[in-house]
Amino acid sequence: MDAQGRESFDAWVRSCQVSLVRSAFLMTGDSHHSQDLVQEALVKVAARWEKLRAENPDGYARRIIYRDHISWWRRKLAVPVDELPERSLGDPSEASVDSLVIGQALARLTKKQRAVLVLRYFDDLTEKQVAEILGVSVGTVKSQSSAALARLRQVAPEVAAFGSDGETHD
Repeated sequence: MDAQGRESFDAWVRSCQVSLVRSAFLMTGDSHHSQDLVQEALVKVAARWEKLRAENPDGYARRIIYRDHISWWRRKLAVPVDELPERSLGDPSEASVDSLVIGQALARLTKKQRAVLVLRYFDDLTEKQVAEILGVSVGTVKSQSSAALARLRQVAPEVAAFGSDGETHD
């Protein structure tokens, strides 16, 4: 990569890294794993930067994060259990109560449902963009989104206090 390419890549990383880490964390529920996923995605984007910078590097990075995460949990897949163990979503003293509620609610969804909701509602992507990133049809995004929201209403009623703007409503 030449100096100009390096400068544009560095600028792109500064502009999107926080958002990518947040998305990865919401998908994984693990801060260390999410940072690893983002780092791996950035390395892969850097390798193709000359072509990607004129296209959609954000979408490409998100696709890598999602696919690498799916590959990782498929390798770790074990025998299904009736109850999921409690998961730590990070240091509660550093996170707001709202973030913990959302994180715990998302942890109750399937990996694909979680990815659809994170990309669609937290990253504010269109259904078409989400479909491209996940490699599925727009109809699948719609059905996964609907199923995920219905499941959230069922297993995480505490999330009902949140409006579409992310604010809590008492």
